[in-house]
Amino acid sequence: MSQRSLRMNVTGLMPRTSSLILGAVLATAGLGGFFVYGGKPATRAAVAQRPETKPAAVQVVQHPSGGKLVICGGGKLPQQIRDQFCSLAGGSKARIVVIPTATARADHIEYLNHVLDDWRACGVGSIRLLHTRSREEANDPAFVKPLAEATGVWLTGGDQTFLTQAYLDTLVEQQLKALLSRGGVIGGTSAGAAVMSGVMIAGGQTKADVSQGFDFISGAVIDQHFLKRNRVERLVGVLSSHPNLVGLGIDEQTALVVDVREHHLSVIGDSYVVACVPDSQNRSVRLKFLKSGDQTDLADLKIPEAAATPVLGLGSL
Repeated sequence: MSQRSLRMNVTGLMPRTSSLILGAVLATAGLGGFFVYGGKPATRAAVAQRPETKPAAVQVVQHPSGGKLVICGGGKLPQQIRDQFCSLAGGSKARIVVIPTATARADHIEYLNHVLDDWRACGVGSIRLLHTRSREEANDPAFVKPLAEATGVWLTGGDQTFLTQAYLDTLVEQQLKALLSRGGVIGGTSAGAAVMSGVMIAGGQTKADVSQGFDFISGAVIDQHFLKRNRVERLVGVLSSHPNLVGLGIDEQTALVVDVREHHLSVIGDSYVVACVPDSQNRSVRLKFLKSGDQTDLADLKIPEAAATPVLGLGSL
């Protein structure tokens, strides 16, 4: 494995300073379609009026038969990542369901047709779209039936709170977890990536707004567009409140492939995944840069490296 590490204090992070430091670090880190559709259009005002949710502790999800996650950091989706997802879902026999609910554009049929076009060229067995804004419909067994038959589900980008507002604690969420339990694959980009951890970063610039996600991966919190949007401070801030977690910052056009049972991690794509690991005293965070082809697991990430000596004392800035 080719990995680069450094350590930084949790306290004293400054917005402009952290951006400059991160930049310095990077400089050295060398078929027809079918859709299930329902509900009313989403608005940000409606999401803003939803009941306040407290940050949730990650609950361990049991996945007896394994299953995979393909967690993409946003931006243009490289064909390599799309192909890897389709392969894990079964290749020519894959039955894929795309959930576009994270974007308000999902309420427009023209956009849904465009989403289908993006996936038709993959040569899979079938592609379906599933979308609603109605929690009542999300609890309808007939509505969720495509998920029970799927081998892979893809969550598009947009606003992750649109996903949780519609599907958290519904039959849709149950069927997604059942898919993982039977060895299927769930992929997602941007908002579709953020929603995969139990502690979900819902928004915020340098300070994160945190709420409950789908908890597909235990022991970690996901952030996306990580290097492109200089989100190191945001993720480290979440870890200061959740030091039992590993932060996984995934950059654009890059994906982390996760075995949900073994917690094995591998990276594909054009940039980096940055693993942010708090120390046992919650006084510093070690950063490990993983590039395409690198492999590790969550347990190994938590083991301190002798070479990863503190090089930045941000608490003194």
